[in-house]
Amino acid sequence: MSSPEMAGEHPRNWGVGETALDVSTGLVGRVMGSVGPRYQLRPLNGGREWEADQESLEAACQSDALSAAVVIANTSQRMRERM
Repeated sequence: MSSPEMAGEHPRNWGVGETALDVSTGLVGRVMGSVGPRYQLRPLNGGREWEADQESLEAACQSDALSAAVVIANTSQRMRERM
């Protein structure tokens, strides 16, 4: 993928509630807010927020969100099996 600077585009402004892929971590999250060029994201299943630079966010495609949901389901199942 090319960076926005290379394509002559400005980085996208993300709205609260949008689902984004943080390419620097490989995590998919829901945008919770922003401060300057940094966005706060929360995992789709809830949990601790993390910050990401505007340049490292991409629109999460359906397969990204589905992959995140599978990880959540698998983790939940393993936790139930340990009980």
